[in-house]
Amino acid sequence: MAVVKLRKGYDLRLKGGVSDNSVTPVESRMCAVIPDDFRGLIPRLDVKEGDTVKKGDLLCHDRQFTEIAVTSPVSGIVREIRRGERRKVEAVIIEKSDNDEVRTFDVSGEIKSVLLESGLWACITQRPYAVIPNPNIEPRDIFVTAFDSAPLAPDFSVILEGKDAYVQRGIDVLASLTSGSVYVGVRNGFPMNIKNAKVNIFEGAHPAGNAGIQAANIKPVNKGETVWMLDLVTVARIGELFATGVVPFDTVVAVTGSQVRAPQYVKCVMGSSIADITDGNIAENENLRIISGNVLTGDIVDKTGYLRFPYRQVTVIDEIDNPGEFMGWASLSTKKFSVYRSFFSWLFPKKSVALDAKLNGSERAIVMSGEYDRMLPMDIYGEFLIKSILAFDIEKMEQLGIYEVAPEDFALCEFVDTSKLELQRIVREGLDRLRKEME
Repeated sequence: MAVVKLRKGYDLRLKGGVSDNSVTPVESRMCAVIPDDFRGLIPRLDVKEGDTVKKGDLLCHDRQFTEIAVTSPVSGIVREIRRGERRKVEAVIIEKSDNDEVRTFDVSGEIKSVLLESGLWACITQRPYAVIPNPNIEPRDIFVTAFDSAPLAPDFSVILEGKDAYVQRGIDVLASLTSGSVYVGVRNGFPMNIKNAKVNIFEGAHPAGNAGIQAANIKPVNKGETVWMLDLVTVARIGELFATGVVPFDTVVAVTGSQVRAPQYVKCVMGSSIADITDGNIAENENLRIISGNVLTGDIVDKTGYLRFPYRQVTVIDEIDNPGEFMGWASLSTKKFSVYRSFFSWLFPKKSVALDAKLNGSERAIVMSGEYDRMLPMDIYGEFLIKSILAFDIEKMEQLGIYEVAPEDFALCEFVDTSKLELQRIVREGLDRLRKEME
């Protein structure tokens, strides 16, 4: 195994991590599939309200690449097609039935067709553009991350317990889809023996667990090249599909955060109700922020919302902890947190903190301070790339590495940004606009 040492990044130590690896099963009567979770998908519905579906049945497909499907995680009745502005499909909500009817896939056919038909293709992303892969383009290489370095992230060994054989089967399936290599990024001490792939050990702080960061430090993406990226949990699902003919829609979720009474792992179905996942386990406080995912890249949901892709973490923190704090930003309290040495909390680097969602300022002009460079372990100039995206200077965007990045790669930069800019939104809009322009 090659060892890659990342010198940049930052581990945000938050209160509310899971300390017990036991898993509690949770039943959810209502589940939802949210098309926006699958970036690049323009959904065309294949069901209507009142339809009965089996687990694995088609719910919608992409308008451009009609073979890309999104399937149902449960068997039951389609209770609601939730629409937004211009009748955009925001969610397909399914009420689970008592009879667990499962669709079985014929895995003896073409591998690509099975992945597309099962809905697992939509769980893979490509570079460039950080969208669902184009089925007509063979990837140069495939990058798999075997750990999550985000704040309070779950341990993959808990999620994948007993699934070693499925992981290897999934790696073999992926290896057959590229003439290049499958790269797997792991932490030191990784327990599995993976064959038919190039395994690299990554040392360093977050975002070391991002597949895009790993690719940038092993074999960067150049203009005209396409690579695929996914996590080891999705690889195990692919392997289980080809071993059993059934898509495994179950998942293990880490319920974390300072406002969770007992942080724990729960086993549920992808797209389960947040209310069922957190039932009785969050503080009785109306001033909460519930996030499906981690605090840096997750989606804000309410108590009536649903678990979002990649379906493995829910975080609950304060919206505003102390709006009337004495002296505000000028407080000398050791509880005040800063990545730099602005407050005395830097004297306790290993101490966990309870942060809220307060912005602590407003948007302002870009301050060229080198902050992004310290948090982004890629061979690009982050601040200059953001400026070129805002100006939509395609030539400069290409020169500065736009084809290598995804919004999640800038999440930590956004957290420390003095300018308070929504960097992930800027990158996402830039990628979407560039894709439309180039294709």
